[in-house]
Amino acid sequence: MTQHAPPATDGESTPPARHPRLALRTSLARLSVRPRSILLLAAVPLIAIAAGVLGWLLDWRLGVDSAVYRAGALTLLNGDPLYDSNTLSTEPWWALLPFTYPPTAALFFVPLAIMPIQVAWGVLTAISILAMALCVRIAIGSLPRPEPDAPRWWASPARATLVFSVVLLALEPVWRTVFLGQINLILMALIMLDVLVISARGSRWGGVLVGVAAAVKLTPLIFIPHLLFTGRWKDALRALGTFVLLQGLMFVLVPHDAWRYWSHTLPDTGRIGPLHWAGNQSINGLVNRLTDLAPWASMASYGLAAALAAPAVWLMLRFHRRGQHLAALLVTAFWVLLASPVSWSHHWVWAVPLIVLLVSRLPRTTPAAAWRRWAVALGVTGIFLSCVLLILPNGRNIELHWEFWQFVLGSAYILVPFLLALLLLVRWLVFRRRGADEPSDPVSASEEHVDVTSAR
Repeated sequence: MTQHAPPATDGESTPPARHPRLALRTSLARLSVRPRSILLLAAVPLIAIAAGVLGWLLDWRLGVDSAVYRAGALTLLNGDPLYDSNTLSTEPWWALLPFTYPPTAALFFVPLAIMPIQVAWGVLTAISILAMALCVRIAIGSLPRPEPDAPRWWASPARATLVFSVVLLALEPVWRTVFLGQINLILMALIMLDVLVISARGSRWGGVLVGVAAAVKLTPLIFIPHLLFTGRWKDALRALGTFVLLQGLMFVLVPHDAWRYWSHTLPDTGRIGPLHWAGNQSINGLVNRLTDLAPWASMASYGLAAALAAPAVWLMLRFHRRGQHLAALLVTAFWVLLASPVSWSHHWVWAVPLIVLLVSRLPRTTPAAAWRRWAVALGVTGIFLSCVLLILPNGRNIELHWEFWQFVLGSAYILVPFLLALLLLVRWLVFRRRGADEPSDPVSASEEHVDVTSAR
């Protein structure tokens, strides 16, 4: 039985469904009876855990950020303040950094406190890699089922998931997330699972995972209006309610830390790190670099981000109304990366589902359009593979004195969503000038409006 996505909120008729989507539930059921596939999927996570154990035995310095997460959990359990100083007494000497997440995050990090620092990194890395595989599978599941003559690797969701999950480990945002022991991949998995699977299925649990992700790190709050604008107001309310409930819990458990975070720590963006560093791939970082840290730079960047909100919502809704829910979600994700005061390069893990979406177009292209689609897919992949932000001179305010070409290369991640939006605009103008109907899907012409969770 096929479950259809909620009707469009603007009264437009939805396109007829021709190709059932690749069902996540069916795929997981098949995976459970394929030991070899399970072993292949678990190989890299098991290696990560083994590396963590070995690092513990040999006293390696693994996972700066995961060490801070673990220290935050220990501090919470010890009843010590999280934000009164720039470092925590439970941090190792090689990871003396401030705890910048909400106190709710420290509560979720408590399981890390029972492990040695290096083992905690290994476990978090294993979960992150599995989370990326889940994101890849959900992205594939949002696409139409490939035609019978499609390449075999793409027609098999399991094979495609394994290939992407291994190859995309080489992306700078991904391997940097793993190297640091960050949680970006896990948060992305929570959001994609909620928006593209649970909420799309009409579940009463829709929105809960978005609320949890936002309680750990505030930027996922943007996906609450995403749910609201796409007509899922009950899911949006559940997400908001989950977030508020978790914050209220922390005001009960650790009132001093909760009040300190919202009144002092959150407004102090300098606590996160220098805004002008090359690794800050947000509009705020770019404007601060260009203006030599002018006092008005941050306010100007927020104004630019606000100006981009309207076209971003328009584009997001345009994708959503045509049944292209993954593309709609990516519009919201990339807007918040641009608009956030700080978007470190490892926050750009949303490149993973973007690349899956772009590559999915290649098997269905025509010879005349092949070079264009290959150029876009390879160009975007190349940018996130290039590590250009690490190659450029950076640190000690060098970014403030870059040459023009260095500013361009040093804004590579920022330019990706702008260039893709420009390509869509040009495509739309070309079709309008020709007087022809625009393809129903500017990203993938054959994608249909069927729920990602539909099972055959």
